[in-house]
Amino acid sequence: MDHFLQLWLSTGLSNVQWGQVVMMGVGFLLIYLAVRKGFEPLLLLPIGFGAVLSNIPVAGIAEEGGLLSYLYLGIKSGIFPLLIFMGVGAMTDFGPMLANPKTLLLGAAAQFGIFGSLLGALALNVIPGLHFTFKDAAAIAIIGGADGPTAIYVASRLAPDLLGAIAVAAYSYMALVPLIQPPIMRALTTPEERLIEMAQLRPVGKTEKIIFPLVLLVLTAALLPSAAPLIGMFCMGNLMRECGVVERLSKTSQNELINIVTIFLGLSVGSKLSANAFLRPETLGILVLGAIAFSFGTAAGVVMAKIMNRFSENKVNPLIGAAGVSAVPMSARVANKVGQESNPHNFLLMHAMGPNVAGVIGSAVAAGVLLALVK
Repeated sequence: MDHFLQLWLSTGLSNVQWGQVVMMGVGFLLIYLAVRKGFEPLLLLPIGFGAVLSNIPVAGIAEEGGLLSYLYLGIKSGIFPLLIFMGVGAMTDFGPMLANPKTLLLGAAAQFGIFGSLLGALALNVIPGLHFTFKDAAAIAIIGGADGPTAIYVASRLAPDLLGAIAVAAYSYMALVPLIQPPIMRALTTPEERLIEMAQLRPVGKTEKIIFPLVLLVLTAALLPSAAPLIGMFCMGNLMRECGVVERLSKTSQNELINIVTIFLGLSVGSKLSANAFLRPETLGILVLGAIAFSFGTAAGVVMAKIMNRFSENKVNPLIGAAGVSAVPMSARVANKVGQESNPHNFLLMHAMGPNVAGVIGSAVAAGVLLALVK
């Protein structure tokens, strides 16, 4: 009889807690959204599966000595987000931005959502049961940049206890770009503004594309060293793409390496979706702030484009300002789609890619500023 009791006590059913059941449900929901709805499947699927694994009673997969605890070292050390940034750099074409440099302003404007949500996170401390330190607020704020790897990197440095909620919020809102952005874009633009057609971009030479990541790295090193890890890896990946002499390395960064790291990163983030870390009032605050920050960043980019049109002869379609968030290339596609709803012959995709890739730089710079502020 004792043997049967011992066997029963070793099962998951006898040890399961309601919080673990809830979080396994969250994991299955993320898997559903990835598989059925196509929401950021490359990340939400491994994150969801990691959440299920980490909440299996007794298994200890996410505890010290378990598989996921070792994988998490890649996030804790910052290695996984930085390697992904290198892969993103290898897939990025700065041509549209270099052809129209003023789109850098749109990418910068979209980062206002980050600093607005920083203040919002601190303001939430007036609500009983919520308490965010300045480090917590800084980590939450980076969600507004719609850049998953950057959000994970900053959270692992400043608020590792909030990493799971921040990562889920960041990637969830990235996946919801086609739903969140269009209403904001339409509300802030007139039908006439949405009809604006932009001139064809000039060709950008190979030399310009090679020099740009080197100049960007030097400026970062001189002015904001705290952003150097993110910008540096991003520039290295881009240089490998543009120089033309290390095609194998570039392709590896774009494919095999980034795919492997994405699997490990997703599982590692999922390991932080344990019941005791996720099921608390702060999580709801993070999700709400993330939505507000992302919406504010979208609006800021559109408004900046409208302001630029007041002082420029060559008008820009304000819709491309929404692509200043760094959800590449999804937000650029959304800008193009909304533009074609008003004018089927208006092709804004390449124009929107300018602020889109500028947003990647902007979110990394914003991350560097936040990291520098809390030192």
